[in-house]
Amino acid sequence: MKGYTATLPNGEAVHYVDRKRYLWLLSVLFPLQPFFAMWLHSVYGNEWLLGVLILINYTLVPLLDAVIGQDLNNPPEEVAHQLDQDRYYRYLTWIVVPLHFVSLVASAWYAGIQELSWFGILLLAIVVGLTSGLAINTGHELGHKNTRIEKLLAKIVLAVPAYGHFSLEHNRGHHRDVSTPGDPASSRMGESIYKFALREIPGAFFRAWNMEKDRLERRDKSVWHPGNQILQSYAITLVLSLLLIVAFGWVMIPFLLVHNASAYWQLTSANYVEHYGLLRQQDESGRFERCKPWHSWNSNHVLSNLVLFHLERHSDHHANPLRRYQALRHFDDLPTLPNGYFGSYLLAYVPPLWFRVMDKRLLGLPQVQGDLDKLNIDPDARDAIFLKYGRD
Repeated sequence: MKGYTATLPNGEAVHYVDRKRYLWLLSVLFPLQPFFAMWLHSVYGNEWLLGVLILINYTLVPLLDAVIGQDLNNPPEEVAHQLDQDRYYRYLTWIVVPLHFVSLVASAWYAGIQELSWFGILLLAIVVGLTSGLAINTGHELGHKNTRIEKLLAKIVLAVPAYGHFSLEHNRGHHRDVSTPGDPASSRMGESIYKFALREIPGAFFRAWNMEKDRLERRDKSVWHPGNQILQSYAITLVLSLLLIVAFGWVMIPFLLVHNASAYWQLTSANYVEHYGLLRQQDESGRFERCKPWHSWNSNHVLSNLVLFHLERHSDHHANPLRRYQALRHFDDLPTLPNGYFGSYLLAYVPPLWFRVMDKRLLGLPQVQGDLDKLNIDPDARDAIFLKYGRD
């Protein structure tokens, strides 16, 4: 297994081996899950089997995360640059881009040629959307990198779930405003995921659109100019959608609408758990402090990190957004989720349980120590929260 060696100032050698090097292939294979569901249906003929991935992702993965546990190991900083420059890791993110298209097209083909009921078609669309939500995660990793090919690949892969505005909104909007009341992609204490979705999904789009509109206007160009980065990705989505409709019929319209909504929900779920209630403090001039690792909820659970390109080490990502997934680090005393993302999503889908578990964690953080003024609180829930936790 490949290792990395560096020399300390005192002459001591540091050697590091990434024992998960080939396990990162799980992030490449994970978007191909719909093939397993279609195989099960083709063998047994039961349409309920098309939804088996929902059970796997939201039951088996959280259980395995709990059993396997966490990985708190970090690559030494002395070899971080070598690890970052190892092209094997970036090739994995490149390879998965066409696989997202393969998964969607194959599933659309199956929905179009099989004699499925409306229930079966919609169930398959939900499942494929769940895995296409991973295309946004792939676009997330690629879109942060300062190479032309990776930025282009991000634009292309985001066309699969019809979320072409993500890279612009995430990089220039969310990373700037994260863990502040004005960020539509940062959830607030006391805000349910369902209320958050109604704020986050349109809010993220309009923030991205307005930023791109301003950029083009500064160059004396219309927002509808071909150079509009959002429209470029959506043009790919449009072409792909039309081809699927022509190839497999009008059933593709509800199929794609449900697929896209399911993919959007995966991103919303991630955004909801990543910054819940956390707040960057302001100085006397009203300027927010620089984003620190404790402004994001973190998870070191092994399996879900291996299938999400280390997305769950979100604290280091926000503090160092250019750092590649394989080099993201764990820090002590971070806000920590009770499980990996899939288990945390399940908790979030039942708001009373989420509030019961997470509000206590929020208040107990070293940076908060029970001070509600240090939290990003939903204005509609503010009075109830202050009353519940003993503040007048």
